[in-house]
Amino acid sequence: MRTPARHDPFAALRQPDFLLFSFGRFTATAGQGMLHAAIAWQVYLISGSALQLGMLGLVRLVPQLLAALYAGAVADSFDRKRIVLLAQIVPVGCSAILLATTVAQTIDLRLIYMLVLATALANAFENPARQALLPSIVRRETFQNAITVSQTIQSLASVSGPALAGVTIAFFTVSGAYAAHVVLLVISIIGIALLHPRPIEGERRAVSMEAIKEGLQFVWRRQILLGSMTLDLFAVIFGGATALLPVYATTVLHVGSVGYGILVSSLDAGALVAAVILVAVPQVQHTGRVLMYSIAAFGLGTVVFGLSTWFPLSVAAYMFIGMADQVGLVMRHTTVQLATPDALRGRVSSVSGLFSGTSNQLGAVESGFVAAATSAVFAVVSGGIGCLAVLGVVAVLIPELRSYRVDDVARAEAESPAAS
Repeated sequence: MRTPARHDPFAALRQPDFLLFSFGRFTATAGQGMLHAAIAWQVYLISGSALQLGMLGLVRLVPQLLAALYAGAVADSFDRKRIVLLAQIVPVGCSAILLATTVAQTIDLRLIYMLVLATALANAFENPARQALLPSIVRRETFQNAITVSQTIQSLASVSGPALAGVTIAFFTVSGAYAAHVVLLVISIIGIALLHPRPIEGERRAVSMEAIKEGLQFVWRRQILLGSMTLDLFAVIFGGATALLPVYATTVLHVGSVGYGILVSSLDAGALVAAVILVAVPQVQHTGRVLMYSIAAFGLGTVVFGLSTWFPLSVAAYMFIGMADQVGLVMRHTTVQLATPDALRGRVSSVSGLFSGTSNQLGAVESGFVAAATSAVFAVVSGGIGCLAVLGVVAVLIPELRSYRVDDVARAEAESPAAS
């Protein structure tokens, strides 16, 4: 009788290129989290308006909507490593401008929004290229482990970035956070530059509307992929409270900039805990069922966070939300990557990124607008309830999602788009 292979949680980390990739991803993600937290804090200091915080989400959303699908086609047509490197140069320049104008006291909201727009456009090209780059730097048998480990590293970086932003703002003002972001991005660029990825497998299509259409059709034909992306989209739109954290820190919980940093990072701390657990245990098979459970936990946690006026409870609730979000993210991301041929990974990743990016930014817009019309507490609590309502609708319309297993993904991976 054959003994099952022992689960090795560090299989991907034993490969040098994956270590470099992870190093670059850690510094880039930590830097991005720091930049977003610093910008949100500065915008609220300048404006004192929840509506302006919602506008940040709208500004980040526009490039995602306009460029994401095109960026996915670019990732499938050109050198993915080079795309990532070029895209990271843009936020370095934007942070340098934010730093200089903050020190000179000439910064205003219009300049901030312009730089946020430029950074978001660069991210729209970087994200699908970075996700599609992963399979080319690890051995095929360790790919699934690499996905989970990569998400764990991203969660760790997401914890570090906002927390570092809060501490840096408290001791060195917001300009110190911008300077630290520049340093982190330069380190990330060095790490990515040292990679030696394998060439793209399969036919490399030219950037065209036909190539973009092929990626969309691939997702549409696999209803489980479409269902999981849709669930993520609407759940986060209604359940996201991130944009209102400066309001909660200052007017609801009264904890200041350090408390703001702790509050922001608690979400990613919860995500990190969940990610570490997912790395340590064998691969989850009932991915659809676990995804739906995670969305239910996300909505309930959001309601508790919205109602809380006690800082420790708020931190615990937001950490719980992060845990639920991370589990759902890994379930969805594993499905997308394993079900997609390498030649289509950039385009399919861009569709997935369009769903998740749209949800994050529309969630910020929705939270800001509802809070401006009512209150921050009403916006967050009603959003959590809306998240649970969306889950109920998806459960009824796509019952297959409850019974979906990762083995189904493995079978779908062998199919080509033409065979579907």
